[in-house]
Amino acid sequence: MLVGIDASRSVADRPTGIETYSRQLIKALLDQQSPHQFRLYFRSRPPEGLFIGAQMRTIPFPRLWTHVRLAWEMAQAPPEMLFVPSHVVPPIHPRRTLVTVHDLGYLFFPEAHPWQQRTYLDLSTRWNVRAASHVLADSQATKTDLIDHYRIDPDRITVAYPGKDESLEPVDDPTVVQVVKATYDIEGDYFLFLGTLHPRKNLSRLVEAFKQFRSSDPESGVQLVLAGKSGWLCEDLVNQIRELDLGDCIKLPGYVAAEDKAALLSGAIGFLFPSLHEGFGLPVLEAQACGCPVITSTDSSLPEVAGDAALLVDPRDVHAIAGAMRRVVDDHDLQADLRERGLINVQRFSWESCARTVLHAMGTVLC
Repeated sequence: MLVGIDASRSVADRPTGIETYSRQLIKALLDQQSPHQFRLYFRSRPPEGLFIGAQMRTIPFPRLWTHVRLAWEMAQAPPEMLFVPSHVVPPIHPRRTLVTVHDLGYLFFPEAHPWQQRTYLDLSTRWNVRAASHVLADSQATKTDLIDHYRIDPDRITVAYPGKDESLEPVDDPTVVQVVKATYDIEGDYFLFLGTLHPRKNLSRLVEAFKQFRSSDPESGVQLVLAGKSGWLCEDLVNQIRELDLGDCIKLPGYVAAEDKAALLSGAIGFLFPSLHEGFGLPVLEAQACGCPVITSTDSSLPEVAGDAALLVDPRDVHAIAGAMRRVVDDHDLQADLRERGLINVQRFSWESCARTVLHAMGTVLC
């Protein structure tokens, strides 16, 4: 069987969660022993050697690549099945189609998205789950959301947990950590957030919680590092930091290079991820893989992902977030316990396991 995969999102220069999912899953699928042949579709030529063992089809197009160019390709030379791991099913597609839906956060927190983006996300998700033969969800929480909000038959949805980044591990050399900290202008002890700076990440409450934490011990010198590329309404976050007079102790270093991530996570007192809604939450696994204690949210998929290896807090409760930060700083036994539990927890997740689940779903679709 020839299976086509929309690989257009897998070659981003600065990948975030969805792009990482696409790249890692495709590589894992190609590593599996499978009865299928794979054809990967790209908008621009992929780096040499990124994917091995598949047909490559680069089909440039200036705008509306999925809706026009990929759709035309499906009309002219369709594979027997199409898999869309991180985008929208083209209007023309094979009868057998598999798609991943990552989250429905735009329904739960509409104010965190411009109305145009919110409308597009809703319409594209409705289209995806109606057009596809079968749907993949990153978590049981997302599967439940799809059933509740789009009335999808549960038998048409398979949960395929994403995997951990195998390149991430604790960095024990303090010199390496110090060099990376210097690269991002970080001094002393720090809490770390790593992800797109977006309202859904709950950063406004996180900044308020950090203000409370600092007020309880102004001499501690602990900093807050909010690392990641700027998202919608990021300027509001910058203004809030300025108004709370926290500019000297909150760092905004921007996007973190992949080669620096492990050292930055390993050097942090704790990783803060009190997001309002996540379809999975890869950053939690990244932190745990580096032995960084995690404070995350009781909402959506995050308890499912973090397991018993994190402090869970109500993301709307600023006092709870601040209290969890204080616990991590003051209790060294708790720090050690969270590190150990985190390193065990991440072993539950692998791209190989994800690929096997996806291949099984493909087999269901092709039957």
